[in-house]
Amino acid sequence: MTKEEKNQFIDVLDKSIKENSNFYLADISGLTAEESSSLRRLCFKREVSLQVVKNTLLKKALERNDNNFEDLYDVLKGNTSIMFTDVANVPAKLIKEFRKKHDRPTFKAAYLDETFYIGEEYLDALSELKSKDEVISEIIALLQSPAKNVISSLKSSGSKLSGIVKTLAERTE
Repeated sequence: MTKEEKNQFIDVLDKSIKENSNFYLADISGLTAEESSSLRRLCFKREVSLQVVKNTLLKKALERNDNNFEDLYDVLKGNTSIMFTDVANVPAKLIKEFRKKHDRPTFKAAYLDETFYIGEEYLDALSELKSKDEVISEIIALLQSPAKNVISSLKSSGSKLSGIVKTLAERTE
């Protein structure tokens, strides 16, 4: 890579980091070509962008960013891949699912909404995070539940009440 190509790559990487508030760092070294292709297909299906990066170029892109990414510098060793996503928990679930059949990728770190998660011990917790859409749907379901109960009670009470009125009307005749 020429110096100009490196600078262009750093600019593209910096732009991607600025546009995505969620990204994961993982090590996919040791995967065969077939396994790597399988991982990339899985990422594509889940709308996760997977890119192998050189640590020095990634560090320069992180340094250019307005946010302070110094906490991630220690994990920039060995093979590094960056996974960009809109939904914070998808890459963690993807890594766990892929590791059921393979020993890689290795989780290094994640940056989710201005919070750092460094180390393998966070993978389970990250995979169990609820996405924004999941949280919203749960809140809506909780809000609808009391209204549904009231409506069903009124409907059942209404039919009982009409039955009582009908019975009383028949008695008076």
